[in-house]
Amino acid sequence: MPYILLTIALVALDQLVKYLVTAYIPLYGSVPFLPGILDFTHVENTGAAFSILSEYTWLLTLSSLVMSAVLALAVWKKFFRHPLGRTALTLILAGALGNLIDRALRGYVVDMFRPLFINFAVFNVADICVVAGGFAVALYYVFLYDKLEGKPPKEQRDDPPEQDG
Repeated sequence: MPYILLTIALVALDQLVKYLVTAYIPLYGSVPFLPGILDFTHVENTGAAFSILSEYTWLLTLSSLVMSAVLALAVWKKFFRHPLGRTALTLILAGALGNLIDRALRGYVVDMFRPLFINFAVFNVADICVVAGGFAVALYYVFLYDKLEGKPPKEQRDDPPEQDG
């Protein structure tokens, strides 16, 4: 239940920020947010990260739908049993759903965060969820999976000895 609530809260936050940007900032217009660091810039992105595959919005919509279903199933079926792992998957799910809603309803994703200190792509709350969740899943799996999922370290497992062939 807390994972559903977290997903709903993050998707709602993503959609609220996108609504405010589309309602109050003209397309390609900018509003200072953190001076010298970050602006709100209203951009419509038909592609994925860095606008790749921009001619294939239907493919991105379909892949977002499939990934959202897989991630929801992974959280529900406890692919990771520990709450930290499930929370990381929930972040990715929320981001996938946030951008799926845009692609399905608008035909593009609304992006708004434009870093000023580096030449980088404009992104949104859903993108932040996907990236943060992706890093969290990777770190969880590499450093915590064996400890938190109750599996002994690889050195202690009873793997059959390798045979010379």
